[in-house]
Amino acid sequence: MATRTGRSQRRTDALSRERIVEAAVELLDTSGESGLTFRALTERLATGPGAIYWHVANKTELLDAATDAVVAAALAVRPSESPGSPQDEVRAVALGLFEATEEHPWLAAQLATQLSRNPSGTVAPRIFESLGRQVRALGVPEGHWFTATSALMHYVLGAAGQNAANTGSARALGPGTGRAEFLDAVSTAWEGLDPGDYPFTRAVAGQVRDHDDREQFLAGIDLVLTGITALSPPREASPAEKPSRRGGAGRYPPPDE
Repeated sequence: MATRTGRSQRRTDALSRERIVEAAVELLDTSGESGLTFRALTERLATGPGAIYWHVANKTELLDAATDAVVAAALAVRPSESPGSPQDEVRAVALGLFEATEEHPWLAAQLATQLSRNPSGTVAPRIFESLGRQVRALGVPEGHWFTATSALMHYVLGAAGQNAANTGSARALGPGTGRAEFLDAVSTAWEGLDPGDYPFTRAVAGQVRDHDDREQFLAGIDLVLTGITALSPPREASPAEKPSRRGGAGRYPPPDE
């Protein structure tokens, strides 16, 4: 009896929570949320359900942990070892999340669910902190930190989620149908709208067909950053930078000279 208990304990210790979450992410990527069951998980990990329940109480906790793990990995990506400007850091965070939603088709829906169901969990604060630190570094007054960071976060998750939804819609059209065919169908539909009711939408319909998703996403980030930096108070020039009323090289003479 002591031998069986010892073996069971060693098996539980070997099956870490991290390995369970990793297997859950793999199942979500291949089978979606409906395919993530404890039965499928026990088969993938070649273990019994008791060993999994030792680390994870239920499917909701497992989905939360899988989402947090993917988000943490996405936010850890940086364009280079040396830190860049706050704007560069924001773009890195945004692009990491954008690419994560592309790589993991289930992620966008889980992010939306967690942000509304469990905003005090780890996912929302993790993203908010990553963006908020850069908003603060931009010199935005403290009274605008929450609003500016919220606007940035909403754009990043909304645009990344919409892009993931578009990718999913393209897949749903059937084999051989990709992003190009999906966008062409949207563009064609917009071109056929009533010109009296939708003059602007018809005018940009061709851009829908030809645009690059990543470039458009980053352009939107730049637009939001432009608005956020407008909240920063103008920097006062140092005495050396201020024009002098005296004449001389690089100085302005007084008006009456």
